[in-house]
Amino acid sequence: MSSPSPEVGRSLLAAGIQTNCHVVGEGAPCLFIHGSGPGVSAWANWRLTLPELGRRCRVVAPDMVGFGYTERPVGARYGVDLWVAHALGVLDALEIDRTDVVGNSFGGAIALALAIRHPERVRRLVLMGSVGVPFAITPALDAVWGYEPSVAAMRGLLDIFAYDRALVTDELAQLRYRASIQPGFQESFAAMFPAPRQRWVDAMASAVGDIAALPNEALIIHGRDDQVIPLDNSLHLHQLLNRSQLHVFGRCGHWVQIEHAARFNRLVGDFLCE
Repeated sequence: MSSPSPEVGRSLLAAGIQTNCHVVGEGAPCLFIHGSGPGVSAWANWRLTLPELGRRCRVVAPDMVGFGYTERPVGARYGVDLWVAHALGVLDALEIDRTDVVGNSFGGAIALALAIRHPERVRRLVLMGSVGVPFAITPALDAVWGYEPSVAAMRGLLDIFAYDRALVTDELAQLRYRASIQPGFQESFAAMFPAPRQRWVDAMASAVGDIAALPNEALIIHGRDDQVIPLDNSLHLHQLLNRSQLHVFGRCGHWVQIEHAARFNRLVGDFLCE
């Protein structure tokens, strides 16, 4: 009998949606929200983070609705409203009243919206290569959201994501391609961000005044060489968030948590657990 995929965690009902979720460790909770690449899952995004941070806190990493192995409700209207409601549903299902939130890229926009709309539920924020402020869509993000499944297309995206090309192997391209063509994966992904895609960047942005009013301590992280989300996003967030610190990793693309895993885990762990 083949072993179950490591991408499949425990199943819980969150906001009426059967949700695939990884829960690792004990102690103070931290919700990890993944990015929006094709075939993404919480495990794929956070696989090098879950075991390490799980030694220091209670890590909760769901596949957000429309992604990974979480249910894809028929007729779902994908957008910030649904994703925030789903994140709240995950917290409620696990009886978590208040949590730290780590958001990667797309997940950063959801983390910001969650903190703005439900301030009583969010303690500290970690925003990595974050969406959530207004910016002109990059050619790389347009390519990511416009992905049409093929091994070559996936290889091209991985080359965009990573600064270190040694990380982008044929085996990884095959693995992520196969993930992107799981039943229902590409259908929901294509439905989220149809062209023209600038409108989805705009729809995921929170009001600048609302971001500036957030009282949360925030750790902002970005790869200096990120082609997908501009470094200016994090500079802007650092200016807006009064209680923020900004860490920029050189020789790093959109994958800080993978390209600089040990330093990322130590930085985030120290910030959340001090």
